[in-house]
Amino acid sequence: MWTKNFIIVFLVNFLTALCFYLLMIIISGYAIDKFNSSLSEAGLSASIFVIGSLAGRLFCGKWLELIGYKQTLYVGVILGFVMTFAYFCSNSISLLLIVRFMHGAGFGIITTTTASIVTLIVPQERSGEGIGYYGLSQILSTALGPFIGMFLGHHGSYDTIFIVCTVISAGCLLIAPFISLPISAFSNDQLNEMNTLKFGNFFEMKVFPISLIIMLTFIGYSSVISFIAVYSQKIDLVNAAGFFFVIYAAIILISRPFTGRLFDVKGENSIMYPGIILFTVGMVLFSQAYRGYMLLFAAVLIGIGVGTIQPSTQAIAVKLVPRHRIGLANSTYFALADIGMGIGPIISGYLIRFTDYRGMYMVISIIGAFCLPLYFLVHGKSNGARL
Repeated sequence: MWTKNFIIVFLVNFLTALCFYLLMIIISGYAIDKFNSSLSEAGLSASIFVIGSLAGRLFCGKWLELIGYKQTLYVGVILGFVMTFAYFCSNSISLLLIVRFMHGAGFGIITTTTASIVTLIVPQERSGEGIGYYGLSQILSTALGPFIGMFLGHHGSYDTIFIVCTVISAGCLLIAPFISLPISAFSNDQLNEMNTLKFGNFFEMKVFPISLIIMLTFIGYSSVISFIAVYSQKIDLVNAAGFFFVIYAAIILISRPFTGRLFDVKGENSIMYPGIILFTVGMVLFSQAYRGYMLLFAAVLIGIGVGTIQPSTQAIAVKLVPRHRIGLANSTYFALADIGMGIGPIISGYLIRFTDYRGMYMVISIIGAFCLPLYFLVHGKSNGARL
């Protein structure tokens, strides 16, 4: 499992995501302090990265098959390195927005490509376990990125943060060439099909139904990320909330090896149904937490839920398509995941207008519960657990 190629892909994805989370925590404040931006412009400087990521994924699916996985990864890491360096040259809010968009495109290309490479290099009978281990690179960056960003923000400067991100991107640039992949042997008909300009060459509709599951899950998860600071103040659990994501990341690190193996041995239903149920129960508990231990136990349940749903739905998605469309399947899957992360805070903010924070999270938990019958309809009913 932990071959040279797997380790390199793991590190490239980890470093790329680390840079993303490190910048995400400070970029709005930077826009306000540096350019005296309005709150809407500062918010756009953060969210336009996700728009760029969607754009990068849109074209990445085609490029993976047409120019190759390794070459596409080069495009992404070079673009990422150039854009991290370009933060130093952004002398207006307009230029910053352009840099953020292009940096997001590089992020989308890199993360889609690394996810696709992983599905090719891990043994098929261990796909759930392999994708699960690969997903730990994202979890580690989720925990470390905001911490490093806040630390450097308090003890350093914005330029220090940009230097760190440039060094991180340079690290990706240095290690990416050491990946060795077999040359893809696709037929001329397959390549000609991918080269035509049609909707099916930008989106893989076979994976759209299962990708809806991760989109809805990330709507719920993003609501936690976006409003936990304010929510914890409202319910007077600020101290417990400070440990929420530490517990969340730790429980995924602990559970991931077992859940990935269970996926491969017992089948996807054996992991998806419990994962959805635990995520939903965790969101309900989060909405009704009155003590610190309740909030932290919600972190455990949400961590297990998200930590099983995300790699499992990705593994299912790549099983649904032929080999020459794996890249397109991953780009479609992650595009819907990005949409979920992007619209989740918008939906949550809209709901808060009509309910309090507890009411909003209760409604979001209903969205999580809806994933259970949806999964049964789109995949579960035709894939019984193996005994």
